[in-house]
Amino acid sequence: MHFKEALTIAARSMRANRLRSALTTLGIVIGVTAVIVLVGLGQGMKAGFNKSFGELATAITVDKIQGSVPGGGPARDLRDSDVTALADKKQAPAIGSVIPVVIGEGIVQHGPGNQFRAQITGSTTSYLTVNNRQMVLGSMYTEADMKTNAKVVLLGPNPVADLYGGNAGQALGSTIRIDRATFKVIGILKSDGYSDDIALMPLGTARAYLVGGGDKITSMAVKAKSIAEVPAAVDQATKILSDRHNIREKSKIDFKITALQNQLDQINQFLTFLTLFIIAVAGISLLVGGIGVANIMLVSVTERTREIGIRKAIGARRSAIMKQFLIESVVLAGVGGLFGIVLGVGLTLTGAAVIPKVAPDFGTPEVSIVAIGVAIGVSLIIGLVAGGYPAMRASRLQPIEALRFQ
Repeated sequence: MHFKEALTIAARSMRANRLRSALTTLGIVIGVTAVIVLVGLGQGMKAGFNKSFGELATAITVDKIQGSVPGGGPARDLRDSDVTALADKKQAPAIGSVIPVVIGEGIVQHGPGNQFRAQITGSTTSYLTVNNRQMVLGSMYTEADMKTNAKVVLLGPNPVADLYGGNAGQALGSTIRIDRATFKVIGILKSDGYSDDIALMPLGTARAYLVGGGDKITSMAVKAKSIAEVPAAVDQATKILSDRHNIREKSKIDFKITALQNQLDQINQFLTFLTLFIIAVAGISLLVGGIGVANIMLVSVTERTREIGIRKAIGARRSAIMKQFLIESVVLAGVGGLFGIVLGVGLTLTGAAVIPKVAPDFGTPEVSIVAIGVAIGVSLIIGLVAGGYPAMRASRLQPIEALRFQ
């Protein structure tokens, strides 16, 4: 039996049992569709994450260790002079910029009885750039504000929500009290998901009116010149601060340097594992579809036992009988795979058009050629595996027994 003839017989068999064939391939269709759509969503989610936080890959934070140094005395404070040392291009050529940050807490008041406990943050005019933060309304304070310790502040989304009912326009330009000092709101910050309680102001203003501390700082925000230079920037910052703090042993370092690139890499790895896990779950429907194909092929062998007997009686070989049922099984799974690809690509493209409008930070789903290739390959393999036993069973039937079958 030629391949073309076997293919024609397979198509005729599927047409004769249209509903049964459609239900059989449904599991394959759902599985392939799920794999393509979930891979597209996973890639879009990772692309959206890298777009939103990719600039933070060069960010490095330097904090004072809380408590005592192991085997030593209390940890030394970080100071303005430490910032100046890290900003020295000769000592730290891999560091692009470094800014001081002081942090405290304060009660923000707007109107009678309307209060919010905010995270008071004082820093330079480069704070938003170094920390990759965006503004909703207003403007950043200026160098002139820094020099005069102007009482101006930018509020995060949480104090705006509590004090102004989320109305950023009402908050902008208003006057608030933080502890005993009066400030003008000149800007509203966009949420970054982890420091939304912030009240940001010039470094000198925070020191003069709220947190004190002289030249002490809470932390330093460092930005490497490039992602490739992050390890070098960490090494240079560690050496400079160790020399300034007279530290000779690593176990006695009284500061902590954290490269956000490592955390971003871990999150990306987690997103990859999550996507693979979801795809594996979606693959269960492919397995179910394969079982359905195997079941229907066994039924088909039983229904066509007399037909098999007639063919063998007139000289059909075992290989020809096996080939025909294998081809029918592969065609069933292959047709399901093709429909699944069309549906999966369609849904992914629909998501690519809709999701950016509904959830712009999620990322745009992407059609994966690899996922399509794997999906169609797996569906064909399922057809071969699911049809293998029924085809072998059909090929082993004895002509006389098959002809007697009722």
